[in-house]
This record gives sequence, C-alpha cells and structure tokens, in this order.
Amino acid sequence: QVQLVESGGGLVQPGGSLRLSCAASGSISRLNVMGWYRQAPGKERELVASISTGGNTNYADSVKGRFTISRDDAKSTVYLQMTSLKPEDTAVYYCNTRIYTGAWSYYWGQGTQVTVSS
Repeated sequence: QVQLVESGGGLVQPGGSLRLSCAASGSISRLNVMGWYRQAPGKERELVASISTGGNTNYADSVKGRFTISRDDAKSTVYLQMTSLKPEDTAVYYCNTRIYTGAWSYYWGQGTQVTVSS
C-alpha cells in the first residue's frame, strides 16, 4: 500500500513564498513522473507542474517563472517552491505520482490548502 503525505500549505500574503512537500511511503519499487495539481473552488483540477525521472519539468503558463518543482528520489519526495504568490494561486494543492508496486499506478495525496490573501 502506498501513501502520499503533503505538507507546507498555509496562509501567505501576496508576493510571499511557500514550499510544499509530498512524501511517498509504502511498498514502492520505482517512481516515475511526479507532479502537483491544484483545484480552486468552483474550478476543475489543473496541472501546476510535473517532473520526470530525468529531471525534465513542465509548468502551467500561469506559474512559469514563479514556481519550481524538484524531486529527491532517495526520499521519495517531490517539492514545489512557490514564490511571488498571487491571490489567484489560492487552491487545494495535490501531489500525484506514478509508482510501481508490482504494477504501475497513479497515486494522489490528500491535498494541502494554500491561501494567498492580505
């Protein structure tokens, strides 16, 4: 069984920074692509950023230049460094990781709230 546990969310003023972490635990044989999604009230869940096993990254246009995704496979952890935060970044942030435990499957974290407000 695999669990993804997110941390690092909270309330921050516009222009501020936060760093999200997502640690995977359980019967993990291999990790593949790791990513962050977000869902604001009344909106669909959207991809924020993803990172491949080779370190190739992909970002939503709305966060390019402000957010940085990274991973530490030794810790089975993916990070999202968020800077220059805007009120429109307010959402629940979810990590999503493709993991091999005998078969490849995608797993979701429980979500962490990020609120950008003065």
